[in-house]
Amino acid sequence: ISMAALTYEGCNFLRQRLVLSTLSGKRVKIRNIRSRDDEPGLRDFEASFIRLLDKVTNGSRIEINQTGTALFYQPGLLCGGSVEHECNVQRSIGYYLEALIMLAPFMKNPLKAILKGVTNDPIDPSVDLLKATAVPLMKMFGINGEGLEIKVVKRGIAPRGGGEVHFSCPVCRALKPVLLTDPGKIKRIRGTAYSVRVSPQMANRIVDSARSILNKFIPDIYIYTDHMKGASSGKSPGFGLTLVAETVNGTLLSAELASTPQGQGDPVLPEELGKNCAKLLLEEIYRGGCVDSNNQSLALLYMTLDQQDVSKTLLGPLSPYTIEFLRHIRDFFQIMFKIETQKADEDEQKGGDKVLMTCVGVGYSNISKSHK
Repeated sequence: ISMAALTYEGCNFLRQRLVLSTLSGKRVKIRNIRSRDDEPGLRDFEASFIRLLDKVTNGSRIEINQTGTALFYQPGLLCGGSVEHECNVQRSIGYYLEALIMLAPFMKNPLKAILKGVTNDPIDPSVDLLKATAVPLMKMFGINGEGLEIKVVKRGIAPRGGGEVHFSCPVCRALKPVLLTDPGKIKRIRGTAYSVRVSPQMANRIVDSARSILNKFIPDIYIYTDHMKGASSGKSPGFGLTLVAETVNGTLLSAELASTPQGQGDPVLPEELGKNCAKLLLEEIYRGGCVDSNNQSLALLYMTLDQQDVSKTLLGPLSPYTIEFLRHIRDFFQIMFKIETQKADEDEQKGGDKVLMTCVGVGYSNISKSHK
């Protein structure tokens, strides 16, 4: 099938474009990637991402020009299977894992990925966060069964990493439509405070300061402390906190903070970090919705690829990243969402304004699955 490739400019949203290209089978051309920069072209972490895509597909054609400022990608078939990848330490494993989560259910063989690198950094969603929020979301869309899990084997803090994460996901014949319209009230808060290559006391100090804020709202709070030692503690010192609020209807809203990477600015106190992370969680709860802001685009993608049936999801305010993702979904799948704003009622105490997203899925069935 010779179709004109979709053409884009610039380095932004590279992952979105390549992931959607892989799922839709449409080729994509990206020009002017940092062409005016002192160091033009793709960064190492982007090249590493493209190599990972190449590992999980079969027959992908990737052409990059001399300077790295233009990229042509013709997607192959998603084959899955066992994959091992050294993720570039400029970004955390979460950067790579988010994309794998989008692709994994549609592979020919169940994916078993071993990703090595940075597990926690201040930029990307951490592995802990994806484990706590993205995995339950996948289950809502009917992606479950044996072996859906994200396991942190070794922790690796930015800047030097040294962490290791195992992600396994079964193949899914077809996704089931969802109606997620009532988030419900918060019933409990869970979290993980981790520390590596610093005093284990750090994690306890984080927990105490986070509790000092959250205890005013709800008694059922449990924050695990995770202090990995020796070989499983990676190469850099650091600490951080991931918090997840769970509602009576199973909605999960999350927030997280990581300490400043060694040698990259002013160090942060564990007390400060705990308090700030608790405040971030309260902000996320205020934004609300049935899917937290980190996973908006994942939910919208699964809705797009659903059986040809109506899906509805209530979200908090759409992040700029999500808005761009919706534009890309329109480009690659010709799917438009119906977007209805729900104004917040001050008396009801349900937080900020919400958006109800509705679409009919494209009925994307896993083409590489052989019909039994």
